[in-house]
Amino acid sequence: MPNNPPMPNHLPDHMNITRRVFMGGAAAAAGLAFQDLAHAQTASGTLTVGVPADLLSLDPANANDTLSQSTARLMLEGLLGFDHQMKVIPQLAESYTANDNATEFTFHLRQGIQFHDGTPFDAAAVKANFERIADPANHLKRFSLLAMLDHVEAVDEHTAKCVLKTPFGAFAPTVAHPSLQMHSPAAIKQYGAELGRHPVGTGPFVFASWVPDTLKVTRNPKYWRPGLPHLDAVTVRSNPEDGARMAMLQAGEAQFIFPVPAQLAKIVSANPKLALHNDPSIYAFYAAMNVMKKPFDDVRVRQALNYAVDKATLIRVVYNGFAKPLDSAEPPQITFYQKQNPYPYDPAKAKQLLAEAGYKNGFETKIWGGNQTIRVTAMQFMQQQLAAVGVKATVEPLEAGVLDQRIWSVQKPEESGLEMYMGQWSSSTGDADWALRPLFATAGFPPHLYNVGYYSNPAVDKAIDGALQTADPEKRGAFYATAQAQIWKDAPWIFLAVPDNLNGQAKDLQGADLLPDGGLAIGDSKLA
Repeated sequence: MPNNPPMPNHLPDHMNITRRVFMGGAAAAAGLAFQDLAHAQTASGTLTVGVPADLLSLDPANANDTLSQSTARLMLEGLLGFDHQMKVIPQLAESYTANDNATEFTFHLRQGIQFHDGTPFDAAAVKANFERIADPANHLKRFSLLAMLDHVEAVDEHTAKCVLKTPFGAFAPTVAHPSLQMHSPAAIKQYGAELGRHPVGTGPFVFASWVPDTLKVTRNPKYWRPGLPHLDAVTVRSNPEDGARMAMLQAGEAQFIFPVPAQLAKIVSANPKLALHNDPSIYAFYAAMNVMKKPFDDVRVRQALNYAVDKATLIRVVYNGFAKPLDSAEPPQITFYQKQNPYPYDPAKAKQLLAEAGYKNGFETKIWGGNQTIRVTAMQFMQQQLAAVGVKATVEPLEAGVLDQRIWSVQKPEESGLEMYMGQWSSSTGDADWALRPLFATAGFPPHLYNVGYYSNPAVDKAIDGALQTADPEKRGAFYATAQAQIWKDAPWIFLAVPDNLNGQAKDLQGADLLPDGGLAIGDSKLA
């Protein structure tokens, strides 16, 4: 087995630790020789998972929803992945190195791995996958994740070098994003635009069938990690009605469901055959304000509304206590997080700031948001809180398609009808870049990204851009600390909460979980 090059000192410590855990190279190839025996001893049963929506595609590069992307992990794998704390770990790549200015990232690949169709996993496969996503002519929904990629060099069979157009220090966590999982190059050629219905990966399970509300996968008998998977098959069934998913779990028709609404958590906890899992998330729950419209163009107004909302009561009323206050522009589990001094609940301070801004008698506004029960409850709570300081807010719950049309089809900021928007964001790279740049950079205005309040501050743009010019975590951290402090002071959001991930499981299920971004992590699970 060839020696792996040493990890450069500027790469995260957890990469140096976790890369020793995974078997690679000749050892992985040797593992395939006794794989069937290991499975015969350990594989047992079918896991049924109840999810809240239909899967939209089995090609994660062409899906915008976390559910579709993370379900694909059953069949597909990436060069890098995440552990249960959203730390980047090796997967199909044993290790990687980066040059100092973050324009070249070289991945050293595991050997002896095959796709489900027998195609070898190698540097050519990496090139085929990444350049497919990065080509704007393919019109893939996750093109933006690799928009900085110039090309991939197959240095040799087991070494792939990604050459970027511009420095991009967040490239490694971006590669770990579930959208960048590997398809067989043969499948890419064979299925073309229909690849999303014919996934062929290297993962623990092989695609069997998919209709809109049900995905079935079966055990991969030649999986490269010895002893895995533990299960014979997995079925993923969608049911958008919370009570119906709960009934599936209670009746034993499903062994894992999510999300469990906070209001129903006690039902799961009270059942001796079930377990409620309450895991931390990286969801930022917020209310964005359109800073290009009066009165939100005045920072005093925006700060006033942060003082006007009782976050502790919101967490109790909306989430039954299953959440924590959002105390920065990004949640605590995101890399380079910096806690800020909170805006305490202080209606008197809110009124003072509103008066100083010329709104002694308040003003009228409207709040847009989704029409899900929990979102409507949150907007109604916000309405009551703002009314106490003289702000009359009209709540407008909108169906997803209407909301998308109103917010993300707008071509120019002045055309936007948005005043306030209640939303939630999860950085599925686990990195500060994807937690901040899409939401706070000037380049993130719709329809390009998700800065729906059109917030723009040159100091924040400079810090976000600066962090991408290097792969050195110390330098990146300093830039992101500057950005978070300035965003907090400018208050383009009402910073609300970080909800917990609640899921319900049968007590005999082990190893099934939700990652902090809400993505499924069930490939290693087993039924006791």
